[in-house]
Amino acid sequence: MKFLVEIKEVTTKKELKRFIQFPNRLYANEPNWTPDLLSDEMMNLRKDKNPAFEYCEARYFMAYRNGESVGRIAGILSYKANQTWNQNRMRFSRLDFIDDDEVVDALFDAVIRWAREKGCTELHGPIGFCDMDKEGMLIDGFEEPNLFFTMYHFPYYLKQLTRLGFEKATDWLEFRVYVPEQIPERLSRLSDVVLRRQKLTKFEFSSKRELEPKIESVFRLINDAYQHLYGVVELTPAQIQHYVKQFLPFVQPDFLPILLDQSGEVAAFGLLMPQLGEACKKGKGRLFPIGWYYFLKALRTFSVMDMYLVAVRPDLQNCGVDAILMTEMIKAAQKHGVRYAETGPELETNLKIQGLWKNFHAEQHKRRRCFIKTL
Repeated sequence: MKFLVEIKEVTTKKELKRFIQFPNRLYANEPNWTPDLLSDEMMNLRKDKNPAFEYCEARYFMAYRNGESVGRIAGILSYKANQTWNQNRMRFSRLDFIDDDEVVDALFDAVIRWAREKGCTELHGPIGFCDMDKEGMLIDGFEEPNLFFTMYHFPYYLKQLTRLGFEKATDWLEFRVYVPEQIPERLSRLSDVVLRRQKLTKFEFSSKRELEPKIESVFRLINDAYQHLYGVVELTPAQIQHYVKQFLPFVQPDFLPILLDQSGEVAAFGLLMPQLGEACKKGKGRLFPIGWYYFLKALRTFSVMDMYLVAVRPDLQNCGVDAILMTEMIKAAQKHGVRYAETGPELETNLKIQGLWKNFHAEQHKRRRCFIKTL
């Protein structure tokens, strides 16, 4: 006997925890899945913790059948994104479900009803509160582990969204970039020339304490560098503080090259980190009681890295500044015996960033998609 699907809105802290941990059971037997870090997700999804709620509303829904959880979805209404991009969209996020038409229909019906109540004319996602949030449904590369800061999805997700009439809005690409034995001569030479020509200096620091005076400027640069990219909204000062607290514990000086202009302001930076996905998996998405051990071990012993961000101030873009960042990151990777780095999702239309990989042995091995549907 097949029981009806029941949708319940998340209203308590206990229910929110169940909402966050639903993928742990869904993907329990999938070796390429990496869990969310529970403490970070609790911060991201709680209205009293995430400063994005200054300009967002959100509701979370769980699907149950015969008392068993079978799916989840979040609806996010970003007033700031709609104003910035002159749109009238409801976002959906944190989408996970068993392969069942009735479950999928019930989940989306819940978000669509709310979207229509709010007067939205389109449903859009998976996309989060801002560009620092996880976004994009995996549609190619299922045999590859997802990164600490990306999502894994089963192949049937694409089939289900296609069935519901969702269409492609945009795609993100992910690359594996191998560390060369030697820095390409052309890259090294260009790096030296641009440093002199643009009168830039490298910010030298050896501890997080020395980094702290510049870290907020690093995140403010993201606003300037990424403002024209798909769906991006400017981070507020409170959001910058929020992400500084999330990122700073994992940052290592060798893997955060920062360039300063003549006035000492941050002009460009790149951010690499040792891969933390396996550590998160071993800790089952928790830092305590023993999760920290796996994270600290991953930060000390590694051969693969994740490339989180590369940002250059708009007036310095197309001037070769990225060559300096790449040169510094290669030096750090070589120093630590890194074999390759995995990039985060890059918009398929962002040819500037993809052009960087032409100097390396690189392969595009994953693809993510953002969907849209008219209501």
